[in-house]
Amino acid sequence: MQSSPCLREACFHACCLTPLRSPNPPDPMPKSSGFNAARVDFAATTASSLFPNTQFTNHESLPSLTESFSHFTKAYPLYSQTEQTDQIRSKEYYHLSLSNHVCLDYVGLGLFSNLQQQEEFSLVASSSSFLPPRNLEFPAFDIRYKSVSLSSEVLYGGQESELESGMKKRIMDFLHISPTDYAMVFTVNRTSAFKLLSESYPFQSNKKLLTVYDYKSEAVEAMINNSQKRGAKIKSAEFSWPGMRIQSKKLRNMVTSKRKKGLFVFPVLSKITGTRYSYRWMTLAQENGWHVALDICALGPKEMDTLGLSLFRPDFLICSFYKVFGEDPSGFGCLFVKRSSASILEASTTARSIGIVSLVPANISSQLSDDFSGTDMEMKQITKLSSREDLVVRSSFSGPVPAQIEELEYSETSEMQKESLSSDIEDLEEVMDSPELENSETSTIESDSSLKVACRGLDDADSLGLIVISNRARCLINWFVRGLMKLQHPHSENGLPLVKIYGPKIKFDRGPAVAFNVFDWKGEKVEPVLVQKLADRNNISLSCGFLHNIWFSDIYEEEKEIVLETKSYGMAKTVRNKRKEVELGITVVTASLGFLANFEDVYRLWAFVAQFLDADFVEKARWRYMALNQKIVEV
Repeated sequence: MQSSPCLREACFHACCLTPLRSPNPPDPMPKSSGFNAARVDFAATTASSLFPNTQFTNHESLPSLTESFSHFTKAYPLYSQTEQTDQIRSKEYYHLSLSNHVCLDYVGLGLFSNLQQQEEFSLVASSSSFLPPRNLEFPAFDIRYKSVSLSSEVLYGGQESELESGMKKRIMDFLHISPTDYAMVFTVNRTSAFKLLSESYPFQSNKKLLTVYDYKSEAVEAMINNSQKRGAKIKSAEFSWPGMRIQSKKLRNMVTSKRKKGLFVFPVLSKITGTRYSYRWMTLAQENGWHVALDICALGPKEMDTLGLSLFRPDFLICSFYKVFGEDPSGFGCLFVKRSSASILEASTTARSIGIVSLVPANISSQLSDDFSGTDMEMKQITKLSSREDLVVRSSFSGPVPAQIEELEYSETSEMQKESLSSDIEDLEEVMDSPELENSETSTIESDSSLKVACRGLDDADSLGLIVISNRARCLINWFVRGLMKLQHPHSENGLPLVKIYGPKIKFDRGPAVAFNVFDWKGEKVEPVLVQKLADRNNISLSCGFLHNIWFSDIYEEEKEIVLETKSYGMAKTVRNKRKEVELGITVVTASLGFLANFEDVYRLWAFVAQFLDADFVEKARWRYMALNQKIVEV
């Protein structure tokens, strides 16, 4: 198992700051008094970072970007030590400045940089030969479905192109995961990875599925629904209102129950609220006979450096990657299976059609610009060579694939293969026999086997390192939270706040995501979807989420009736109960900061939210877009 030099103190300082609440919790590495003092100092500097004696009641009275940044850098001197990030952003991701777009709507890990993609596409388009050079570090790829079970793929593997094996090696090196200890499987997206695991896990003998999520996740719901069909008993952790902390006693009782165990699905942190969870829950689960699936999809770059897989060694890990931040969120999911745990997987026939994929070089002709100067013969050859990839599925946004589409794809694949096999062979033989191809220095097949894998998005994160990335995110997210807390409706007797934040507020070890809602001057919540749409009109991308599994103590019983909403998400499939299934929770707006986020991003979001201090802001926005003959923003 590969170990990280950051593991010693960084592991517990950055990640293990939330101990299990037990009478005598083990503390193998107590935190120093100096470290605790640093946390206190951080809270104090955050409180003073944004005009400490001022409440903002008018969006027009906000300090300017320049003035705010000056106060920010004085309060957080560490931020100035992260300027390398700004240099990388301006050089490799210049599209973020050109588009004037603030991307705060998805998390994950980017593979490539925008500059890398543009350079290499331009190289192909301007090449005198239509075939890419042998040493081209081409970032474009497509994904192709594989009809294989998870157990077969893990135990026996399969033939891989150099592109695929190179990509696996780069990702495993980046995550500090050893191929000796874990097998890696590509999936079409994160949802497919969760569903694939639930279809392959032996719930007939290991009956329970226990999850720890404070928000509703399509990927986790897919796992839950599939596991229920296979006989699993579903359990979920609960989160205390209002802090959204894990109900430790209840979760401990479920984990340590003497009854048969099963699969414990544990996220490192909440990608909605930014709450971090103690890794010791994994240890407790393993000690009590559970198999552990670790969800690292919400981790930022380099945070795996602090995990120390040699200490925890989960049976499964799930993560996802996208291509280019702020431009191309398509990508794939990754499911890692510990080799010593592979024998428990069942060879399900259904799992063969869930979403295991292989990576293949992209259809080059589809990547070329309209002004490609190649000859008709060259383009014809490109098209014919690309026709072999008829069954390649263009990688799409890492969200769920609609079930109807999945069923259609998988039911037709075998017939498509049979019908097109002969014509594909004939086309390929014709092209291979052409004199133009015979005289070229390389063939497409040769190029496929010699493509070098370069992931400058991952290289950028490696060059910055964990300390720079985490310090930058810590400064930005806490300043933004503080800014939201200082927005207050004018003329309110009791100082009615504009924004309510769910989960951790100003906190040294919180994650770089925040869940919040906006309330009008009457105290009524502005619909999160409306906030999201209006933000989009201001060139700011946000997400919406649904907090659930919330536990209210007796003292919050009245508040419970006020804050909880109902969410309908489908029809029950039993004959006796045809009602819609309803879940209680809270719909929220959420913003996530990637490692490329800068102060201007969070300032612009803060200034946008502050516009809701104007009681007529929503109505003004509605009329503005009607005047521009655009679609009305529905409330």
